[in-house]
Amino acid sequence: MECVFGLVGNGFAIVAADSSAVHSILVHKSDEDKIMVLDSHKLVAASGEPGDRVQFTEYIQKNVSLYQFRNGIPLTTAAAANFTRGELATALRKNPYSVNILLAGYDKESGPSLYYIDYIATLHKVEKGAFGYGSYFSLSMMDRHYHSGMSVEEAIELVDKCIVEIRSRLVVAPPNFVIKIVDKDGAREVAWRQSIKDTGALPSFRCFISFDQSLMGTIGDNWGDDCSVIKDRGEISYIDYEDDKSVCSYNPIEEGPIIISVPFAFVNGKPQSVFVGESVADAITIKNTTDESVDLWAVNIYASNPENSFTLSLMEPPSANANIEVVQAFLESFSLEDRMIHPGETLTVWLSCKPKEIGLHTTVVHFDVGNERIERVSFLLADDKISQSLASRKPYSRDRKKRHEVADSYIPGSRPIRTQGRGFKNFLPHYDIPRRIRDELNRKETPSAVREGLKRDTYVPYFMTLLNMEEIQLEEDMRAYDMERVTMKRKGHHFLSLEVPGLAERRPSLVHGDFILAKMPSGHANDTVNAYQGYIHHVEADEVYLKFAPEFHVNHRDFNLYNVQFTYNRINMRRFYQAIDAADSLAKEFLFPYEFSDRRVIKTNPLVPITQNINEEQMRCVQMILGCRGAPPYLVHGPPGTGKTQTLVEAILQLYTTRKNARILVCAPSNSAADHILEKLLSEEGVEIRDNDVFRLNASSRQYEEIKPDHLRFCFFDEQIFKCPPHSALVRYRIIVSTYTSTSLLYAEDIKRGHFSHIFLDEAGQASEPETIIPISNLCLRKTVVVLAGDPMQLGPVIYSKEAEIYGLGKSYLERLFECEYYCTGDENYVIKLLRNYRCHPDILHLPSTLFYGGELIACKDEKSFLTDSADILEVLPSKEFPVLFFGIQGCDEREGNNPSWFNRIEVSKVVEVIKKLTAGGNLVDENIGVITPYRQQVIKIRKALDSLDMVDIKVGSVEQFQGQEKQVIIVSTVRSTIKHNEFDRTYCLGFLSNPRRFNVAITRAISLLVMIGNPHIIYQDVYWSKLLWQCVDKDSYQGCSLPERQDPTDEELPCNNEEGPCSGFEGSGKNHEGQSSGFEGADQNQVLPEMEFSRPVVNEDEWSDGWK
Repeated sequence: MECVFGLVGNGFAIVAADSSAVHSILVHKSDEDKIMVLDSHKLVAASGEPGDRVQFTEYIQKNVSLYQFRNGIPLTTAAAANFTRGELATALRKNPYSVNILLAGYDKESGPSLYYIDYIATLHKVEKGAFGYGSYFSLSMMDRHYHSGMSVEEAIELVDKCIVEIRSRLVVAPPNFVIKIVDKDGAREVAWRQSIKDTGALPSFRCFISFDQSLMGTIGDNWGDDCSVIKDRGEISYIDYEDDKSVCSYNPIEEGPIIISVPFAFVNGKPQSVFVGESVADAITIKNTTDESVDLWAVNIYASNPENSFTLSLMEPPSANANIEVVQAFLESFSLEDRMIHPGETLTVWLSCKPKEIGLHTTVVHFDVGNERIERVSFLLADDKISQSLASRKPYSRDRKKRHEVADSYIPGSRPIRTQGRGFKNFLPHYDIPRRIRDELNRKETPSAVREGLKRDTYVPYFMTLLNMEEIQLEEDMRAYDMERVTMKRKGHHFLSLEVPGLAERRPSLVHGDFILAKMPSGHANDTVNAYQGYIHHVEADEVYLKFAPEFHVNHRDFNLYNVQFTYNRINMRRFYQAIDAADSLAKEFLFPYEFSDRRVIKTNPLVPITQNINEEQMRCVQMILGCRGAPPYLVHGPPGTGKTQTLVEAILQLYTTRKNARILVCAPSNSAADHILEKLLSEEGVEIRDNDVFRLNASSRQYEEIKPDHLRFCFFDEQIFKCPPHSALVRYRIIVSTYTSTSLLYAEDIKRGHFSHIFLDEAGQASEPETIIPISNLCLRKTVVVLAGDPMQLGPVIYSKEAEIYGLGKSYLERLFECEYYCTGDENYVIKLLRNYRCHPDILHLPSTLFYGGELIACKDEKSFLTDSADILEVLPSKEFPVLFFGIQGCDEREGNNPSWFNRIEVSKVVEVIKKLTAGGNLVDENIGVITPYRQQVIKIRKALDSLDMVDIKVGSVEQFQGQEKQVIIVSTVRSTIKHNEFDRTYCLGFLSNPRRFNVAITRAISLLVMIGNPHIIYQDVYWSKLLWQCVDKDSYQGCSLPERQDPTDEELPCNNEEGPCSGFEGSGKNHEGQSSGFEGADQNQVLPEMEFSRPVVNEDEWSDGWK
């Protein structure tokens, strides 16, 4: 006669359970404690079959303890309850446990809570609950006497009353009870009052059963089983069928003699699609395969999401063209009751849905058959015209091509016309990867140079080895695009064209001057012939124009089949190697400022501003730059929208006008960023820069059409191919603008160290240290003034090798300097932080300022420039005073063909809907809107949808493509609608979304309006996105699907509030196992431990690989 019950009071939760272990009519033990302590602030009280109860609760206890041991923090009560429910659900269709659970706990942030979990994995957060034979009687007493905010004394008195009632009602009353309480001080046992133990009073029979808050539900009518006290109608918010396959992958035949079919079965692993506004129905068959009649007590729609979106009927729903009599005769309901199914008979029930909005629709149907309850979960994906037009026509299949041996020898092809009519003065070595490094990595060993860490005497081998690891990964990535048995077509008299699917998406990335290797397939008459090298002379959409050796062209026929091997262009990697190699003779003050230089004091002089609207902080920064006399580098910390590039432009123009002997090199990581700086220099009205004083250095691989016509006069080219001018011309320019990697051409032309008096490196946080060091190691003397501008809180370098990234290649030179004592203390002789934001609306800026910049950023943009008063924007916003909107939508992650990139067409449709509303009134033009999304395929789908509506001027791109840019309106599509769990951490594994820097950049591009579109049940599991979600909820600026249970992240959970520094990407104390420093002393205290285990964002990186890099 088991009895388990509990309740929540003011600051505590209390549970009680009988102490009898029984089987049938036998009592095995009378002193068994059924309330187990999970940890210091959690209790789990269980009823059910003794073996299942003990085994399952011990299993839960061990896993909860393991989580705390591994992570150093305990699970929250809600997380423990969800984990318990998940384990019950997983076992339900394999080897189910006959266990019902009340889980009570106390959390520092949310206080006490009580969770009700029955044996079919139904989970509810309740104020009071009960299981077992005494459940009706304990609930009756609690319904009469319970009130929220009960004191401990009141609760204990109520528990005593419940025990008296139970013992007076049951024929065989439990002799003993255990009572435990959990509050802020932990879990402890409460003495059961002796005065009520021997009571014999038996009052008149009265049973109060409440049908409002804690409504009953007896599972079957077998009183030999436990009673379950639950709500009659449940609630479901979101079921992640990708993560929990048990909800949609069970076999009805395995469940027993009563076979119930699965309605709306999945197609190719995905829910069926239905058009919004149209009705769809599917038959559920209930077949009795026994020799006896069975009672079908009820068929109930337990819950639906959206609510009431599914209905039941014993009649087949009428078709769309049915006559009016048939339609009027059709009856539907949310439940059916009392049916008898005879032996061999099949009853058909129809489940219908008519979606009113796009997105995932889910329902849970319960069948009470005889003594059992059987459950079916169904999913439908509601489409509209836009989302349906973007549906995949090619099921995804991972392209697992046979890897062929790398061709060691080949017949050379015909190179494109040399971009340089003369040879460079300094030759760029090949820097082949040492065989030793390849062998160590093949054996999964960490090279010794990496294990030693970064120190002043290991700088060169450390970074050389990291670059080796990166290059090997790049080789492997490129080989993934190899093609088998493909044809080539003649193009004119000189070229053969090869179609490369995905080339337009840079999968693979091929440019003029690259080459491929082609060979006849195995078994062909000429398969013993060496591979032929074909150089790329032209790239057009998905085609490359190739030129091989003459004999290849002579023997070629358009029907010939070839195996094609793609090769990685090493030119930039060789430049990285050379720069690191040259750093061995660089002044050490650039590499390790704290160790090799005394603290400096910069003397400044008054200046007259050249550019307009420059503020005091920016002007102070310019004064410090002009007062600097050489190493160490000077840093300009520029959070989003604070005008760091404008500050650099002011400094460059001051040097240009006041110091005639100044020679200035200005660098940025990308061509677009370098062009932006050039444009700002030329557009400043306060200074007239002569054309002969400025040069824009371009790589020969850059397309001539990419550069603005107005800028061509500052470039050097021949037949539309960019070139580097000779040394004699280069030394005459006063300002040279280039990308980081193209500055190696200056070294190749023998520009000496010290030629440039000042080197400015913009967006330095986006480049790896080897890339940033190219202009420094080749062109700097100690007297050279080096200025780095960037923000370590924004996007870092793109690294392909996960191991190289973890061991240090993912940390930029800028970020590493910020860890040095001179810089991290904010000393203005080394660094200035710009705090005045001239981009975002104050309410948009508030959250990133709080999360990443200590709340220091000041919104300074003129309020008149915001479009928040626009009628179109006001039409979109539910809260007119808050220009951030979160629209929750439950879509579906999809891939197609052999493309690994993900898309969510439901979110695409919502993006288009929002844009239509914003542009309907004509106050907002397309150029004012930007759409950010983390996946390449989502960009393509959104672009396709917008192009079909002739909205070609709306920029759509990744977070990386938006860094440094701004739009009046930014819409973010997060794509993800499932979360892949790994065994180490089932909470924070959101792949591409769980990147604080990407989050920071995404939400700081908007000037007047920020719109987030995503699944809140996925988003909230990342602490940063959770902050944004609940901020919108608090401001009444959330619309869309139901929300998950709220769990506000604490400040301690935010990585940027940890002592280790902002978003460094490193873990550990900077000490190895012997306690020795693994980094250079006094500076990099976050150097990674070589032997440490690093948790990955997902179980298998290939599962969420995307191809942006």
